[in-house]
Parts: sequence; structure tokens; C-alpha cells
Amino acid sequence: MSYARIYSPSKTAMQQGRAKTGYWVLEYNDCDAKYYDPLMGWTGSISTEHEVSLEFKTLEAASTFAESIGLNPVVEQPHARKIQKKSYADNFRHDRPRG
Repeated sequence: MSYARIYSPSKTAMQQGRAKTGYWVLEYNDCDAKYYDPLMGWTGSISTEHEVSLEFKTLEAASTFAESIGLNPVVEQPHARKIQKKSYADNFRHDRPRG
């Protein structure tokens, strides 16, 4: 049975806010054998499923879709955000460490 990886992508390093996050991506598992083309130096595969990624609004929708086409979904839960409260006024505290 083939597998599908389902995950929620994190924000990129170029993003400040959390826009374009909160959706789920389904990617097919690349379980087909790869071959090496000695003429061009490329690695190839018979299947193109590893190039496909589908976006879903919810985890349930992605899991249901994967099961409906005969894939075993493997879900990767997103990491919890660690928020550090900061204040601009902390830059001017007299007891702040300098260095």
C-alpha cells in the first residue's frame, strides 16, 4: 500500500506574520524505484506522483481524500510555537545585560 505524507507547512523565513499558513498539504510518498541516466547524469523515476502536492483546508479533508484513493495517510503534526513576550521599553532598562 502506498503512503501519503500530510503536514501543515510553517511560515517561511521571509514572513513576519502568519498569513499563508494554517492549511494542510498532501504529498505522495516516493516509493517507486529510481534509476540513474548515465548519459545526462540525471536521476529519474517512472512515476510523476512525487511531484504532486495538494492543499486542503482541514486535516480531515486531506485524510479522507488519501483514504478514498487507497493511500495510507501519515500525519505530521505542526510544532507548537514558543512565544516570547518582548517590549520595546525593555531596550532601555537600566538592569538589562549589555554586550
